[in-house]
Amino acid sequence: MVFLKWLPGSEKVKRAAEYFSGGELALWGGSAALIAVSFFAFDRENVLTLLASLIGVTSLIFNAKGNPSGQFLMVVFSGLYGVISYSFSYYGEMITYLGMTGPMAAVALVTWLRNPYGGNRAQVQVNRLGKGEAVFMLFLTGAVTFVFYYILAAFHTANLLPSTISVATSFLGVYMTFRRSAFFALGYAANDVVLIVLWVLAACADISYISVVICFGVFLVNDIYGFASWSKMQRRQEEDNIHQGK
Repeated sequence: MVFLKWLPGSEKVKRAAEYFSGGELALWGGSAALIAVSFFAFDRENVLTLLASLIGVTSLIFNAKGNPSGQFLMVVFSGLYGVISYSFSYYGEMITYLGMTGPMAAVALVTWLRNPYGGNRAQVQVNRLGKGEAVFMLFLTGAVTFVFYYILAAFHTANLLPSTISVATSFLGVYMTFRRSAFFALGYAANDVVLIVLWVLAACADISYISVVICFGVFLVNDIYGFASWSKMQRRQEEDNIHQGK
């Protein structure tokens, strides 16, 4: 099943517990708890921030499993995060997530659904990027970043330089997600680092944004786990293909 339909009943809870490993459940539960604690400690007002953070961290645990549901949740997260970014004049983040990350997550959702591994729609077929495509990706990232720099400057975006770097790392993440490369998680991890810097700067003006800083700190840990999970999944799939003579 691509998406676990969370309805009341012990059977649904049991199926969820069986789908995720104990470590994954601990990672998700600890991440969600830390996000909630930071919200009540530093914010208490912007419920949208709490909702977006919880949806975001849930998307990451599904992504780590190669489950297309993660991309659906990322589309939702992108819309909410775009609104949050607008509230602090981070127009770069708003434009990036509403105009690039969200739409690309929707495209990735379709791609993942069309490329299940062994007919299992809950796990995508991992892909390796060739050297030629990797060079093309870097060239395209540079071009997109160059264009966005002037767009963001025209909007008088706060903290222009890190906002521009965020565009580059976001584009790398969404491109590799669309192409089903295990390295997409490292692209997003790099983006998490940039976003931590951005929201630390925002928190200097409004301490309530500390909860967003902690959110992306949690995302960083989850993205690192996602890369480790996809690396194992890729080796397992390739070994299975060898055994099957593919």
